[in-house]
Amino acid sequence: MDKLPYLNSIFIEKGSENYRITQNLLSRYPWIKPKIVSAGSEAFWDLAKISADPIGEGKKRLFIGRQKGDFLKKCPGTKNMVCCNYYVLNLATQCSLDCSYCILQEYLRNNPALKVFCNIKDCFSEIEDLVRSRPNAALRIGTGEFTDSLALDEIAGFSNELVPFFLGRKNLILELKTKTTSIANLLKYDNASNVVVAWSMNPDAVIELEEEGAAKVKERVEAARECMEKGYRIAFHFDPVILYDGWEEGYKGVVDLIFRHIDARKIAWISVGGLRFRPSLKEVIRERFPKSRLLTGEHILGEDGKMRYLKSLRISAYRKIVGWIRAAAPSARVYLCMESREIWRKIFYMVPKCQEKPDLLFDGE
Repeated sequence: MDKLPYLNSIFIEKGSENYRITQNLLSRYPWIKPKIVSAGSEAFWDLAKISADPIGEGKKRLFIGRQKGDFLKKCPGTKNMVCCNYYVLNLATQCSLDCSYCILQEYLRNNPALKVFCNIKDCFSEIEDLVRSRPNAALRIGTGEFTDSLALDEIAGFSNELVPFFLGRKNLILELKTKTTSIANLLKYDNASNVVVAWSMNPDAVIELEEEGAAKVKERVEAARECMEKGYRIAFHFDPVILYDGWEEGYKGVVDLIFRHIDARKIAWISVGGLRFRPSLKEVIRERFPKSRLLTGEHILGEDGKMRYLKSLRISAYRKIVGWIRAAAPSARVYLCMESREIWRKIFYMVPKCQEKPDLLFDGE
């Protein structure tokens, strides 16, 4: 398995001690004596006082508690951008990886501890309610919005709960998105064809500088091959695409690597999306990642309020990456993540209709 995420303390919300997820986590860190607390704030209130990097320090503290609100939410999308009709299942917040571009650095700056919800089975009733409300829809649900889907899986065991629930439900698609090789739990199951295991993809030149703690690109592809051989469908997300000197060679090398090892017929979808971030994240990146190359590119403020590469640069990059994918797998389902209708038309000469099911993402207006 991957190296255990480093933790120096564990906090458990009173009443959460006996859940299976809690016991899984405690069993992996027997040398840490957990502290029983009444609220999650006790896990992070002093971080700004004791550390010059409370975000990084927060990744070493784990809070285990119950989700009091909804687990399942519709992806809010981005203003004026095409949305892929995604649902988000929030099982944890914060991430043990440390990517320079991660929006969680800003989103969780006042609550930076790792937080895991132990009452995962409560989410199943929410999913059942959603299915009943949309009986004819193909519903795509992902867990990688506020954390890496698998970074904590081998210590928490989320997939041991999720995969059996999703197995055989043809109108439900579970997507687990990761930058790790933490697939041990997934390999216990066969032919979970409605579970898509997805990897965020970047060249090693980006991984080494911008994705601390993440697996190398060859390791990700090898993990994808193992999951494919167990019957999972696979997905890849070239997101965020980061432009640097030599990026064309780097990204083409990743595309070639994928299709040397992965059967294109087993790939559910591939997304492509450019680097984007809120202007306020720039200072965080400068402070936490002084060697990062993210801020050296030509960025402008987009209509969604995020910093993006110039349109001409994005269009050129998308055309090249999509072209390499199409050359290797002409029938591959490729889509743009968080891009405008204008950019969609420039790349695909169409705009998708994705109101009812993921398939409509690929049917144009």
